[in-house]
Amino acid sequence: MSDLWQRLAGWLRGHGGGAFVANPQRWVVLDCETSGLNPMRDHLLAIAAVAVQPDWAAGRLRIVPADSFEVVVARSASGEHDRGNILLHGIGVQAQAQGVPLVDAIHGWLVWLGASPVLAFHSGFDEALLLRHCKLAGMPKPPNPWLDIEHLCEVTHERVLAKTLDDWMAHFDIHCAQRHRAAADAYAEAELLQRIWPDIARQAGSFADVQRLAEIRQWLVRP
Repeated sequence: MSDLWQRLAGWLRGHGGGAFVANPQRWVVLDCETSGLNPMRDHLLAIAAVAVQPDWAAGRLRIVPADSFEVVVARSASGEHDRGNILLHGIGVQAQAQGVPLVDAIHGWLVWLGASPVLAFHSGFDEALLLRHCKLAGMPKPPNPWLDIEHLCEVTHERVLAKTLDDWMAHFDIHCAQRHRAAADAYAEAELLQRIWPDIARQAGSFADVQRLAEIRQWLVRP
């Protein structure tokens, strides 16, 4: 393990040097773009995320655009590229060829992430994808907790007939500048979390509480 990664791993564990403690005041909302829909096989093309700060006393969630992260991951221009997928995510062959090497991209993301919990819509996909690419980059699995924004939407608005991210955005009248672009999607997901936050804050007072709230989703019978 490199000295650089040892310093990063120690920092992620927190000042106590023992069990990992998630940052209670800075969470991040994340979105990835990929070459396909299989997180165990397809390529990571881009990572984008924006920080959010919960204000439990006021029942509000603040989005912090100045505290954001975005990177395009390099992929050989001579490799296979799905043209239809490129039309969807907009990251062309040249942009992929000129991207950041995977090791540098993952390292930069982990340094920016720090000890923050990670939230995403359909987070299981992003988590599996990123943990696999951490391994490909030769880096240990980060201990940060993950949480699915979709589950929080369902438990706070169980009567809403929404399934996809687009459905939920339409319900809350959220407009995304460039759908299927990692940075724009991450910000739209943060806005979605912000819209349901008052309902979350009435039932929770910490990240652990929000995790427990999300777990209720498995017991729901939705229309």
